[in-house]
Amino acid sequence: MTHPLPPAGLSRRQLLAAGLMLGSLPAWAQSPSAATYREIDFDWVDTGRERPVPARLYWPQATGRAVPLVVFSHGIGGSRRGYSYLGRHWASHGYASLHVQHVGSDSALWSGNPLAVVSRLQAAAQEREAIARVKDVRFALDRVIELSPPQLGAEIDARRVVAAGHSYGANTSLLAVGARVARGAQWLEFRDPRFTAAVVISAPPFYGENDLASVLGLVAVPTLHVTATEDVIQIPGYRSGATDRLAVFDAVADRRKLLVVYEGGSHSIFTDRAGTGGYALNPRVKAATKELALAFFESSFEGSTAHLTRWGETWKSLLAMPLNVG
Repeated sequence: MTHPLPPAGLSRRQLLAAGLMLGSLPAWAQSPSAATYREIDFDWVDTGRERPVPARLYWPQATGRAVPLVVFSHGIGGSRRGYSYLGRHWASHGYASLHVQHVGSDSALWSGNPLAVVSRLQAAAQEREAIARVKDVRFALDRVIELSPPQLGAEIDARRVVAAGHSYGANTSLLAVGARVARGAQWLEFRDPRFTAAVVISAPPFYGENDLASVLGLVAVPTLHVTATEDVIQIPGYRSGATDRLAVFDAVADRRKLLVVYEGGSHSIFTDRAGTGGYALNPRVKAATKELALAFFESSFEGSTAHLTRWGETWKSLLAMPLNVG
């Protein structure tokens, strides 16, 4: 689930952990199941905000050329370990994938008194946390660029840097590529011009914003929007139906956009959880989605829609509507 503009302060324990992280070094570990990429964990701290920014990087093995990068933002209650099926697949096909953990709206929300979980979720969906999340993304992108090539062995390809996310993370990604909200006479804007495309999975409407065209009208990069007919967010006090995902797509003015709607499914089918949305459908949607993104990258950065066209034919039985790549 997620809401966009929305703060949760750091707990004393989190601040103490942040102090310990200041001196920590990246934990380098090769995945035993994939010789084509490495998994690298970072325990960064943005000292200017006194905010830990943990991240996991899926890095392709030496390619001899600059490496394109996806920066992925999780949904509410997630972590850097989530959406691993995407990170591993993309990295095995040459795209680095940096999964950022947002400490004010991460898996720590599930800890503590279970009777207070709803209030913790609602607190995490407030405006300060939404702003902090997009700053996390910028900070993490800064840090990973600083690492290459000395520690990574290759440079990041500055022409191919993608903002991506699911649910709350989809809103975070949209803010990073130009979404904005009005507060009185001022616009809150957080666009990072280094992002040249975006993957938007299950994006809710921006909380409290009635004019989505104004919010999303300045997004000016290619965007891939992914949802399902049963992509419904529902918690006490908040509901967002599947049609809200379509409204977000419609409000993006840039014509370089693509919408994919799976038949059935669920909001959490795009997470690492198995079985949500149907035990047979879940793995098929995951397989289709990780390949869809690669086809979208090829279309956006190389101008070829051949991969997308083949994808539409291969996975048409899953789709609620035919894929339109025109």
